[in-house]
Amino acid sequence: MSVSPPSISLPEGVREGNENLVQLTAEAGTKVAALIAREQQGDLLRIAITGGGCNGLSYKLKFVPEARKGDILVRTAGVPVVVDPKTALYLKGTKLDYSAKMVAGGFKFSNPNAKASCSCGESFSV
Repeated sequence: MSVSPPSISLPEGVREGNENLVQLTAEAGTKVAALIAREQQGDLLRIAITGGGCNGLSYKLKFVPEARKGDILVRTAGVPVVVDPKTALYLKGTKLDYSAKMVAGGFKFSNPNAKASCSCGESFSV
């Protein structure tokens, strides 16, 4: 299934990034596009890193209607992804994959900057 990204103009103060920052696999792009359509919270996927989790830092995903000033917009796997500048420091080179497996399925981050990560894949340390 090919998913074409929504046409999004860059608001003032939002930079265009590329997949060197973050990349979604085809499977992740398909799942995110389906969730965007189902949830109807916004056409952008925001990836953020916050303090918390068993390794100190935690990934957060949510749908938003628009980018904020200072954000970086990356178009990957047919999905527009926004990242704030602080998160970008930790995220560079990260791949987001999705698996529909019953055991160990869901979204998985592969972050080359992580020195350690938990078994659930939702938190990491640098």
